[in-house]
Amino acid sequence: MSLIIHSKKGLYCPIAKVYIDPWRKVDNALITHGHSDHARHGHKFYVCAEPSVPILKHRLGLNINIRGLAYGETLVVNGVKFSFHPAGHITGSAQIRVEHKGEIWVASGDYKREDDGLCTPYEVVRCHHFITECTFGLPIYQWRPQEEIIEEIKSWWSQNAAIGITSVITAYSLGKAQRIIHSLGSEIGPFYTHETIEKMNTVYRGSGISLPRTQKISESLSHNQVKKALIITPGAAIGKQWPKSIRDYRIGMASGWMALKNNRKRRGADKGFVLSDHCDWVGLNNSISDSGATHIYPTHGNTQIFSKWLNEQGYNAKPIETHYGSAEDKDGQLS
Repeated sequence: MSLIIHSKKGLYCPIAKVYIDPWRKVDNALITHGHSDHARHGHKFYVCAEPSVPILKHRLGLNINIRGLAYGETLVVNGVKFSFHPAGHITGSAQIRVEHKGEIWVASGDYKREDDGLCTPYEVVRCHHFITECTFGLPIYQWRPQEEIIEEIKSWWSQNAAIGITSVITAYSLGKAQRIIHSLGSEIGPFYTHETIEKMNTVYRGSGISLPRTQKISESLSHNQVKKALIITPGAAIGKQWPKSIRDYRIGMASGWMALKNNRKRRGADKGFVLSDHCDWVGLNNSISDSGATHIYPTHGNTQIFSKWLNEQGYNAKPIETHYGSAEDKDGQLS
């Protein structure tokens, strides 16, 4: 019997009777991170990395039964050892290491290799079996360094502010929004945020994470307040319940999907910034190589193509069908 199997409720460890990121209600759920396709309502007991606890409580309810483990701390259930290790995806994100009788599996969740300066950087975890996402599992997806993209955003924002045009960046409310705010600083102008993002900013600050000052978008804002501002909002909320003072604005989208120019046009953006919280092609391949695993299980993304590639490189790769969304499924927002 495999240490981890695919079941109708999610990835399952039969020996310990626990699930990893289950998509149906279960008794015991190990959660890699707080995005809604991985952390769902209704489980009886949750275990996650300690920095993810306030995020899960905010999203799933303060009264959920939850335990947080420090990165690297071991939890033993019926002889199976579980531990959480940084995934570098968003704050609190983790890879879950599972060990029993010398056999080691790692369920990576979502992850990225670049240190974004905000969340705990990715940690290589050696294993025999590696369950990996492959959202951007094609050679066309190769990211430039974050600092170059942030400078592009700053330049675009400065040009807009110089002529009194409000800059709007669309970003997912958990992770990407805070990454952008943290990286940009507030030298050019003020930050205004959609309500969902501002609530998450409050959770971050309450956890001791420092972010530049932000303010929720409100009807009371004047044109002078917003004309040099950067507004950060989920894409689905653009223009909805905004104050009339926001007249002229330009829309920028920060996403790995912006590597394809037709995605920017299709989404109605004026500018695309290639900034992702997921690994690119090089990052995926390096992570698999660094893990030392010979058995690879690609999940959500280009699973068939990526598995074929890995098999050609000498791995034993087999895709696993999961209910985790692609980067575009998270509340209708590009990731």
